[in-house]
Amino acid sequence: MQFFRLLSLLSLASLSAAFTPTQRPAFGVCWAQQSSCRSSAVVDDVATSTDSTQTQNTAIRNIAVIAHVDHGKTTLVDALIRQSGVFRDEAQQKEAGDRVMDSEDQERERGITILAKNLAVMYKDTKFNILDTPGHADFGGEVERVLNMADGVLLLVDSVDGPKPQTRFVLDKALQKGLRALVVVNKIDRPTARPDYVLDTVFDLFVDLGASDEQTDFRTVYASGLQGKAGFTPDKLEEDMSPLLDAILEDIPPPSVDSEKPNDLQCLVSNIDFDQFKGKLGIARITNGVIRNGQPVALVHPNKDKKTGRISNLFVFDNLGKREVDEAKAGEIIMFAGLPDVEIGDTLVTNEEGGANAAGPLPPIAVEQPTVRMTIGVNKSPLAGREGKFLTSRMIRDRLFKELDRNVALRVEETDSADRYEVSGRGQLHLTVLIETMRREGFELEVGPPTVILKVNEETGKTEEPWESVEVRVPSDYVGSVVDLLNMRKGELQDMGVEEGEGLSVVKYLVPTRGMLGLKSALLTATRGTAIIDSVFDSYRERIPGEIQGRDKGSLLAFADGVATTFGIEGAQDRGKMFIKPQDEIYKGMIIGIHQRPGDLEVNVAKTKALTNMRSANKGIATGIVAPIEMSLDACVEYLAADEILEVTPSTFRMAKNPDAAKKGKAKK
Repeated sequence: MQFFRLLSLLSLASLSAAFTPTQRPAFGVCWAQQSSCRSSAVVDDVATSTDSTQTQNTAIRNIAVIAHVDHGKTTLVDALIRQSGVFRDEAQQKEAGDRVMDSEDQERERGITILAKNLAVMYKDTKFNILDTPGHADFGGEVERVLNMADGVLLLVDSVDGPKPQTRFVLDKALQKGLRALVVVNKIDRPTARPDYVLDTVFDLFVDLGASDEQTDFRTVYASGLQGKAGFTPDKLEEDMSPLLDAILEDIPPPSVDSEKPNDLQCLVSNIDFDQFKGKLGIARITNGVIRNGQPVALVHPNKDKKTGRISNLFVFDNLGKREVDEAKAGEIIMFAGLPDVEIGDTLVTNEEGGANAAGPLPPIAVEQPTVRMTIGVNKSPLAGREGKFLTSRMIRDRLFKELDRNVALRVEETDSADRYEVSGRGQLHLTVLIETMRREGFELEVGPPTVILKVNEETGKTEEPWESVEVRVPSDYVGSVVDLLNMRKGELQDMGVEEGEGLSVVKYLVPTRGMLGLKSALLTATRGTAIIDSVFDSYRERIPGEIQGRDKGSLLAFADGVATTFGIEGAQDRGKMFIKPQDEIYKGMIIGIHQRPGDLEVNVAKTKALTNMRSANKGIATGIVAPIEMSLDACVEYLAADEILEVTPSTFRMAKNPDAAKKGKAKK
């Protein structure tokens, strides 16, 4: 590995020979000792390569924290918060909890970051605007829009796992925007940490993604976000996060500003927030100019009409909250109120004197297109309307289109049915988080099974489907089961090996996205819950003909409307595993369990025990009821077949056969 890294450095150095001596970055000399040595040539190059008309706001650093899921971004940001003196005392710190930034209920329950969030800390008279981003591939749209506000990124990599599929995705987006990366090898306190291997693979990833010479000469900091420690060598950490903060100060460039004139104001809106009293709030980074509270402004977009208004409240981020100010200059990240029509991708410009001398719009935010879609509509089951507060088509439509204000990777479209809408997202989790949010708000919904979005290649005229890069880590005993499942889903084997340190086998596949639907639960079942599955969108490729096999077992269906009884369930549980318990309300066609064989089977779980005078020695012995399978929202969506639907209420999930699909089937016959 060392040989290949040296070879890569030599090739990069040969490429840099084409530059003039004042432009050429310094390589190699500091690579092996980069923790303690930084070439001054790199810093000089940043200054000389900047246009002479530009200035820098040296009192600010705008930085995004990016990484693969579960590599410790939020924990590291929490450590920075604690060191900055945000909390008044230890009691207030304990009250805030361990993961301050994951403030949403679903984030705490799922253990992942879903929404990107802003905060600001002060260090050595410099303000650090830190943007905490999600690590899951389904929420990549949050990362893409947040990078528009950053001047550099903290790339977190686990000290054992190294770069993972989502690491590649987020780093590629950062490098495309020309951002400088500071690599943080996190969780260095793990007993099986292997920092040298991780650093080699990170460097290879930079080279593979076509990083520039300056970007490839990154600096490395070793940290333990959980312990709140950082250092420039893996075996010598300081007792706080000062080394990381110093590295940010030295290596992440301050914002570059073309103009500070009021008429040159340009702010690209990258996020939307809501306030109960102030209404819709826009979050933007000031690229040029100055903005003042009460100033007349306009929102412009290359493809939309101009919208005018006046700033009623102007805020900057301060610690975990925001602080109202009278003025903000270029380079700062602001939050503003007073423009109810603000949308992500709009550019805020001045409208003084009618906007005659205002600057033009900035390029709008571009994000990857959705790959998976589901239908969401009015709940029509026989048990509908008993729990929810929001039931009508208009209420569901308004809520879905309101979500578009802040969820840039989501798409909502009308369908042929007036009470059903097609919602498209990055993945199944992206959509189920939205459904869960609406359920908690009091909506009742009818949800269709997830399907992939196909597109036609304009050059070849062939239909293409999305494919995902999948990495499964599993004990060697279960490798055969994993390979069998992925092959059944039309996957293509890319690599297979044994992971150092953990002793797990690693299997890498390219799998069609439609083959990934429902795969997670099958993998966990086949490996007895030991599989660790990571996937990220790879590309669109020619569609594989034919259907991909989903689940291999049918469903147990309710024979008639009624209430499930103990006697009925006792007789039915021999046919498969049940989803219901006694006294649950059921209706005809409702899915009440998993059949032990392929194909569906109707069973009568509402029947009662016959009352007779006949007795026998064994008649009164109870057989007992097996505890039902508890199905979460994600598990229900994974279970759904093409002809099934999911009923979602504030307290219940019920699956059933789709009556519309049954009618179509009869019509075909």
